[in-house]
Amino acid sequence: MMNDDQEVLKTGTTTVALMCKDGVVLCADMRVTSGYLIAYKKFDKIIKITDNIALTVAGTVSDVQLLVKLIRAELRLKNIRTKREPYVKEVVNLLAQMVYYNIRKMSLIPGISHFIVGGKDSTGYYVYDLGADGSITKCDEYCSSGSGSVMAYGVLETLYKKDMSVEDGVKLGVKAINAAIQRDIASGDGVNVFTITKDGAQLTLTKEAPYKVEA
Repeated sequence: MMNDDQEVLKTGTTTVALMCKDGVVLCADMRVTSGYLIAYKKFDKIIKITDNIALTVAGTVSDVQLLVKLIRAELRLKNIRTKREPYVKEVVNLLAQMVYYNIRKMSLIPGISHFIVGGKDSTGYYVYDLGADGSITKCDEYCSSGSGSVMAYGVLETLYKKDMSVEDGVKLGVKAINAAIQRDIASGDGVNVFTITKDGAQLTLTKEAPYKVEA
């Protein structure tokens, strides 16, 4: 049993997702914290789960890792049964169900996970925000999660433009993450960027700290 004095390994985190005219951009910092201790400096908080779908993670590391393993396994089985790539909405609903059951089965052990899912299928590009309670919110422009999301939203609300290109989306996403890194002690140590375009989901940029953000 855990008491209030014990620390839980968390990702701290700032993650960002942007809808662009030609795809989706996912960005995240790279720091993992345990209380006020920086536990890891190179943690990948954007995870590719199919060729065309990736997600950002925030929350307790053990819960995040377990749920990612489960969703990947379920999607492999689904692919074998249906012999087709899943729709983004199908993936989101399946993961949300897992998150819901995970939060409901907990008793005294604190565990929480927050995902942003970005992807494409035959019907278009999508971004969904999956709350720690299993709730689903479709994002038509942008969204952010984690302890640094307040700072990131300030940048996004000021600079985001509808129908911006993926290239511009990457620049804006990095600026938003950098704003959080400057003010949030639980975010830092670099930024990862995934893009989801007609070529699928792929790692586009990795900048380890210290790095300079172009104006």
